[in-house]
Amino acid sequence: MENGIHHYDDSSQVPENIKKYWHQRYLIFSEYDAGIQMTDDAWFGITPEPVARRIADHVAKAAPAEKKILIDTFAGAGGNAIAFALSGRWDQIFAIEKDPQVLQCAKHNASIYGVESKIWWIEGDCFGIMKTRLKSTAKNAVIFASPPWGGPGYTEDAIFNLNTMQPYGLPDLYDAFVKPAKDVVLYLPRTSDLRQLAKYVPDGKTLQIMHYCMKGASKALCVFYGDFANVKTAIDY
Repeated sequence: MENGIHHYDDSSQVPENIKKYWHQRYLIFSEYDAGIQMTDDAWFGITPEPVARRIADHVAKAAPAEKKILIDTFAGAGGNAIAFALSGRWDQIFAIEKDPQVLQCAKHNASIYGVESKIWWIEGDCFGIMKTRLKSTAKNAVIFASPPWGGPGYTEDAIFNLNTMQPYGLPDLYDAFVKPAKDVVLYLPRTSDLRQLAKYVPDGKTLQIMHYCMKGASKALCVFYGDFANVKTAIDY
């Protein structure tokens, strides 16, 4: 395929550094064989489908009822945006991705799941777009942010320092999303420093965190800032 976009059918085609992700391709996209497209870099940031579906369900049930818009600020190859669209909860979903090739993959992948037309796709830097094009919309939306974690090296830390996360640290995410939009879900490494997350919880509010597991092991966590219902009691297991 053109422009660095691939659909690998055989392990011999796959670059060595992403083979372990490709071998989990059906956990990442259950419809992989229908023609899912990825760039090589997109493999590192995609949310596995079972986790994306569970997050979408949790956000749908716990978000304030009057919020009918969701903004996925780091859409990547579409895993989370697809899950949010499949939930049927949102009147509008905006998916922002700055890499045009990755955005092309996201649109294509959403079409495989039948939800491409349910998502408004925006190419560009989410920080700039949230300050301009979506500034007024963000005030009435739930924001979902799954930022880059700085590469696979984050797994080596017993407690992950969110303030030095690259290329965007927790203070950057707070200033860009939580402060102006209020109802925000951050998708972060499972070993994230909870003390750093707690710093941004308003007085009188509870730090709400959910871990997301596959095969009995935590893969990541979400922190819920804003007027979400008690996340644990809002969920039907």
